Amino acid sequence: MGLFERYLSVWVGLCIVAGVGLGYVMPGAFSAIAHLEVAHVNIPVAIFIWVMIYPMMIQVDFASIKDIGKKPKGLVLTLLINWLIKPFTMAALGWLFFKILFADLVDPATASEYIAGMILLGVAPCTAMVFVWSQLTKGDANYTLVQVSVNDVIMIFAFAPLAAFLLGVTDITVPWETLLLSVLLYVVLPLVAGIATRKVLDAADNHTHLNNFVGMLKPWSIVGLLATVVLLFGFQANTILSEPMAIVLIAIPLLIQTYGIFAIAYAGAKCLKLPHNIAAPACMIGTSNFFELAVAVAISLFGLHSGAALATVVGVLVEVPVMLSLVAFANRTRHWFD
Repeated sequence: MGLFERYLSVWVGLCIVAGVGLGYVMPGAFSAIAHLEVAHVNIPVAIFIWVMIYPMMIQVDFASIKDIGKKPKGLVLTLLINWLIKPFTMAALGWLFFKILFADLVDPATASEYIAGMILLGVAPCTAMVFVWSQLTKGDANYTLVQVSVNDVIMIFAFAPLAAFLLGVTDITVPWETLLLSVLLYVVLPLVAGIATRKVLDAADNHTHLNNFVGMLKPWSIVGLLATVVLLFGFQANTILSEPMAIVLIAIPLLIQTYGIFAIAYAGAKCLKLPHNIAAPACMIGTSNFFELAVAVAISLFGLHSGAALATVVGVLVEVPVMLSLVAFANRTRHWFD
């Protein structure tokens, strides 16, 4: 696993190329896999993400969760970034690039749809992959679980009105099936499985069997990440190859948004003097997006082949490699929080 972790960005890069190549060569196979979904949640991708999340959930110690209320700064930082900063900076960047800087490159109607897709990404904080980013930065598993859970509760009430306000529409319909199924698959089920596993393996409370089991699962967690990358890029291979300029134009403001939000959150975490195992996951949660929800809403509002749907898909493609680069940065700067 040392080799895997040391060169993880290389393996992800190779998987991106492999995914696009396989998706182009075998479009029928990837199309069939893409249709294995329930409420816009792709089941094969969900399984691989589950494989990634499960080892972290085993490490959740419920006895320690009650102490999180004594150190609320990390949770406050995440909530401020997710609900008071990120949606508005995303909307502002979308307007700046597609109404001014790229105005001569994109027709006005398509530009408005791109902005709408970006906004939908901005108002949907991550539920699943953030557990992976937390694990890769050696984050506090208990604190990460609480942060994600609180954001999910707020999202139930805040997503629709905030998206409607920023989009300037009044008929936002939240795809409750997508939202609830994602929370069930990515939080509830792996958490229950993790609790059960921990209870069986750590009956003696010496952590020996538990740590050995988590170590054994660690390579499979990375395999799950790489398989997810291959599938995500394979699903969109034709779009990537047929609309490269559109992909690039959408990716530019998304990259600026992602790195900018992380910089704001990381500086905030430093100012708040958070320990690194809370600061890094807090910033990852504030930076990443709940792409299943964003894609589902974009399709329902604007259509499958709309610019808004394309923008949310580009968000999916950009997120994994960008978040891995931020994981690497967070790990290299761990000493800033000593």
